[in-house]
Amino acid sequence: MTAASATSAAPAVEAVGLRKQFGTIDAVNGIDLALEPGRIYGLLGPNGSGKTTLIRLLTGLAHATAGEARILGMRMPSRKALASIGYMPQAEAIYPELSVGENLGFFARLEGHADRAAIDRVLDLVELRERKGTPALELSGGMRRRLSLACTLVHEPQVLFLDEPTVGVDPALRVQFWTHFRRLAAQGTTILVASHVMDEADRCDELLFVRDGKVIGRGTGAELRERAGTDNLESAFLIFSGLDPEGNPIQPVGAGDDANNSPGEPPSGGEAMGGGQAMGGGGPMGGGGPGAVL
Repeated sequence: MTAASATSAAPAVEAVGLRKQFGTIDAVNGIDLALEPGRIYGLLGPNGSGKTTLIRLLTGLAHATAGEARILGMRMPSRKALASIGYMPQAEAIYPELSVGENLGFFARLEGHADRAAIDRVLDLVELRERKGTPALELSGGMRRRLSLACTLVHEPQVLFLDEPTVGVDPALRVQFWTHFRRLAAQGTTILVASHVMDEADRCDELLFVRDGKVIGRGTGAELRERAGTDNLESAFLIFSGLDPEGNPIQPVGAGDDANNSPGEPPSGGEAMGGGQAMGGGGPMGGGGPGAVL
């Protein structure tokens, strides 16, 4: 399946009224989503915006307070769906005492996919073939990150969730990873990437701006910039959040709620992010260069 033919297909990832509360905090606050197969979706927002919690709900690793998540039509959590899902968390999900090859073999067998050729392919992708016999605890931080990605890809999942996949990866290898992600999407894989890196955001087919547990904007990078009236993606995020370039509310706090109801358009107002959610350095969004981070 190609991305072009995917538009008529049933959603690969769905959320209906999805909500997750931690005490009085709405980490995910009534999100509705339908993600088509064969596309790369970028999930962008500051720390604490609900990105990781949303991914955990979609993968069935956390139970929703309300609403439901479905993967390939199966309500999550679902053991049957797990074989079709790949999830790379922020922390490396590998066994340090096992070698690189043993980690990959374990995760491949866990998903019923003991194909040695698949193991060799992902070893080449992450450039760890020469370290196949090295215990994971002896790898550098960047190498462990690459191994974690390899373990996520080894069973060739149909739906792929990546939480900050290229943190600690050198720029050249990061380009290689994205080339592979694009190849997977062309083959019909649905990929949801949580990222803070702006140039990575523009590699996605579609972006979802997330703040305070809600999707406040959705569209291609070009569409979101156009609707926000700016040529800068960081500035677009601020405008959708109801903030000016310095991170101050455009209107008084709580002046508008249309961000909750119309995620395709900038809101008429919003709350300031506060010091814990300011993004980057030298300003709320880090200056807005192509390599700037959320």
